[in-house]
Amino acid sequence: MAKLVYSAIASLDGMVEDAHGDFGWAAPDDEVHAFVNDLERRIGTYLLGRRLYETMAPWETMPLDGASSVIRDFAEIWRAADKIVYSTTLHAATTERTRVEPTFDPEAVRELKRRADRELGVGGGTLAAQALAAGLVDELGLLLVPVVVGSGKHALATPRFTQLELLDTRRFASGVVYLRYRVGGS
Repeated sequence: MAKLVYSAIASLDGMVEDAHGDFGWAAPDDEVHAFVNDLERRIGTYLLGRRLYETMAPWETMPLDGASSVIRDFAEIWRAADKIVYSTTLHAATTERTRVEPTFDPEAVRELKRRADRELGVGGGTLAAQALAAGLVDELGLLLVPVVVGSGKHALATPRFTQLELLDTRRFASGVVYLRYRVGGS
């Protein structure tokens, strides 16, 4: 059975975007981006909310002439993965290997986990909260950026108490810290 992993880049106060929807402060440097690429390389299918999908979709067609090797690598990882977008307002995908589902169905995701031969990634705080509430998320990976934004959209908006077990940490020269947890740890 494949794992479902929720990964996010968040401020130290746990926001993935500020009160104005901005997340420019979260742009990773090359060291962090290369690390993210290595994490994302294991993902075979992304489960995405509409807003995150629309943010990520340009990676599908962006010109890569002159782009750094880290950027080219991430674009290739994104393009190679399957994507499922959960949205009641998006009716057609603009990227390859993508299907749109009108609602998040925990049973369908459980079946997908049973059949998958590669890990699944869930992206978007709202969708991740639904997956956490349904007991579907196996691991959390948070990259904490050394900024405090004060308010905005929470990275972890789970509606229930969730016990975590620390599995790994990494510190980067930029001050970013990576924390990886098993969900349901002791």
